[in-house]
Amino acid sequence: MPSNLIIRQRCFEWGQRTYLMGILNVTPDSFSDGGEFNTTSAALAQAQALVAAGADIIDVGGQSTRPGAKQITLAEELERVLTVLQVIRPEIYIPISVDTTRASVAKAAVEAGADIVNDISGGTFDLEMLSTVANLGVPIILMHIRGTPETMQKQTDYQDLIPEIYSFLARQIGAATDAGIDSKKIIIDPGIGFAKNYEQNLEIFRRLRSLQPLNCPILVGPSRKGFIGQILNQPDPKARVWGTAAACCAAIFNGADILRVHDVSQMRDVSQVADALFRQEVQRQS
Repeated sequence: MPSNLIIRQRCFEWGQRTYLMGILNVTPDSFSDGGEFNTTSAALAQAQALVAAGADIIDVGGQSTRPGAKQITLAEELERVLTVLQVIRPEIYIPISVDTTRASVAKAAVEAGADIVNDISGGTFDLEMLSTVANLGVPIILMHIRGTPETMQKQTDYQDLIPEIYSFLARQIGAATDAGIDSKKIIIDPGIGFAKNYEQNLEIFRRLRSLQPLNCPILVGPSRKGFIGQILNQPDPKARVWGTAAACCAAIFNGADILRVHDVSQMRDVSQVADALFRQEVQRQS
């Protein structure tokens, strides 16, 4: 079992319950909520709503990572992220993560009050990221991806999906610790929907426990994603709440520690029931 992690005087006791990361996209083009929270007043109201709904972490992102998304300029990303952080940090007491692949954005965001760096590239897009995070002394989330958001859905040809994800994450965990990041501050994410097709996304859920030997907390981000829409024949991401609930339940059953979600209130109920069904039984047997 990974070691407990304390962030902003909150103890994350891995294995005891599921933690929820509430999504706060401050972008005009994210796949399900683009343009809804890219003003400071809307972002603050949404951050407060996520806390009230039971979020344990708020994840702020200024760069869309939906399939096909183009990279914005560094200045644009900094302006989006810092403007929002300066407004929400004084009002929000729970940990905040910054969803970025740029070391300079990570550094500026932590200096503005962010507590965690969430890097969808696993530290591969910016070679300064891991050393920057080590110097900042904050936790990092390392996600598996191939290519970039613009190209990733053309890179889904794997020889053996789960071992390849495992090898990538093991390599990046090693690179992170070599850079000076405390192993207790590393969280991993298999990257649902990132260079994965429909069948591959389902396989990740079924075999999620295969990543547990890496001895890091596992984050899963199924919220409103395309594979759910494909199952339900539902093109509207906001109408995929029940499908997201089923995916979250499966992730918990198979060992997820953190769920990254839009609909925190609903997924709080899901996680509480799933924890009672699955985690408490595991704890009794151990």
